Amino acid sequence: MVNFIIPVVVMIIIIYGLIKKVDLFDTFLAGVKEGLETSINLFPTIFAMLLAITMLTSSNIISNFSSLLSPLLSHLGFPSDLLPLALLRPISGTSSLVILSDILKIHGPDSYIGHIASVMQGSTDTTIYIVSMYFASIGIKKTKYSLAVGLLADFFSVIFSVIMVRLFF
Repeated sequence: MVNFIIPVVVMIIIIYGLIKKVDLFDTFLAGVKEGLETSINLFPTIFAMLLAITMLTSSNIISNFSSLLSPLLSHLGFPSDLLPLALLRPISGTSSLVILSDILKIHGPDSYIGHIASVMQGSTDTTIYIVSMYFASIGIKKTKYSLAVGLLADFFSVIFSVIMVRLFF
């Protein structure tokens, strides 16, 4: 049954277009052209994001930063193994999934750190990616407040992840 949903929706669109006497092929080509223009406009943003993520992960700056802050974080009750996840999650979902996978392999999914990492992964978002890609795709240039609010929400999500796991697990 599920395999028929997309073909049925396509057929409904075609039938509706024929009833409304829309030139379906020209409309389809116009949509393809608009999608291609959007892709070309987004290419510099995608390239910059991939370059920044590659530089961050390859330079070991996050692991060095994590080891530098380890004494302070342990004093605050925040496991320093989670800092790379907390720092990369707003930038890249894929990189944060790799870090989450490593954390779960090392500590286990039922460990204290594994629980926090899982809750953190689920409660934060790829804010910088969303703001840069989605806003660029529709031409919004002023993203200062959106970015600040999104990163603040991610920061509080990281804090509350630790608190909630401490309370419930």
